[in-house]
Amino acid sequence: MKGEVICVIGPSGSGKSTLIRCINALNDIQNGSILVEGQEVNAPNLDKLELRKKVVMVFQQYNLFPHKTALQNVMMAPIQVLKQDKNESEKRAYALLKKVRLEGKEHSYPGELSGGQQQRVAIARSLAMNPDIMLFDEVTAALDPETVKEVLVTIKQLAEESMTCILVTHEMGFAREVADMIYFTDRGIIVESGPPATFFDNAKDPRTKEFLSQIL
Repeated sequence: MKGEVICVIGPSGSGKSTLIRCINALNDIQNGSILVEGQEVNAPNLDKLELRKKVVMVFQQYNLFPHKTALQNVMMAPIQVLKQDKNESEKRAYALLKKVRLEGKEHSYPGELSGGQQQRVAIARSLAMNPDIMLFDEVTAALDPETVKEVLVTIKQLAEESMTCILVTHEMGFAREVADMIYFTDRGIIVESGPPATFFDNAKDPRTKEFLSQIL
């Protein structure tokens, strides 16, 4: 649903990342069906470029171009993919870097930024595509504890602005706070789902209960 925030949790290797990669057509679907705005993601005639203009993905690794500044990293896709005017793209890139609280870092290179700052550049870069849906694949997993919060604050702001978000995360407190729905996966299967209050406080499936007992 538009504006909804979904958190996908579960043990390592349970299929969380595979699930959201399928939504973005990065992995092929072996069974079942995924629709994005009425379009079957696994359709033979799918225009993957058009899909990825609507559905953007932020990865655990930042994947920034090290030889380009934060500003240039954010500007690249709108110019090359969306064919935006360079001046328009630059103006928006400045605004997006300010939005993710990186004002003053526009001309810094990735190697001059902390991990949390690089991840926020990656988020700004994804926002520059004007997406309908944002996918986050354990985006805080590679960060040290001090920088996790600054990235989560940025994602929370997007959620509050009604950006449709699907997050794979190990941050249970964050999931409880921002998610509209929680999905628990194990061995490639969605075992249980529900709104945070119900899911965390009244899980029904034994495997869900076992998992939560180990992490909460």
